[in-house]
Amino acid sequence: MLQTRIPPPVYALLAALAMWGLDKHLPILHIFSAPWHRIGLGFIALALLADLWSLWLFFQARTTPNPLKPQNSSQLVTSGLYRYTRNPMYLGMLIMLMGWAIYLGSFSPLLILPLFVWVINTQQILPEEAVLAQRFGASYQAYRQSVPRWLWP
Repeated sequence: MLQTRIPPPVYALLAALAMWGLDKHLPILHIFSAPWHRIGLGFIALALLADLWSLWLFFQARTTPNPLKPQNSSQLVTSGLYRYTRNPMYLGMLIMLMGWAIYLGSFSPLLILPLFVWVINTQQILPEEAVLAQRFGASYQAYRQSVPRWLWP
């Protein structure tokens, strides 16, 4: 069985650093100039709010938000943003990274976004889903069939 080993915020931080490096050393097509690049800060702020709200829902449900120990989950959280995506915190990280790319201004940082989605899917979400399916059975399967992993199928 796959296991989660690295906290997802570490992947996001590594992606942000790679984006900065690409913007600094390989800036392809500068698409957001001042002051328009500040739109990225708005995306970052919205994503932080979404992540904090999602985290609060875990605490409200009295279940673990620890992504490295999904086996400690005591119940499924399906309210709030979890009605629209099974992974609003990871989506929030993706939106933060998109905001960072916009803030940096060139096209090259955007190239990291699909890589981030792939890494989070393979290294975090798939192991989490396996544990949740085993732990919550039919209720997780029903949730999984009615709510997309991200916002897209």
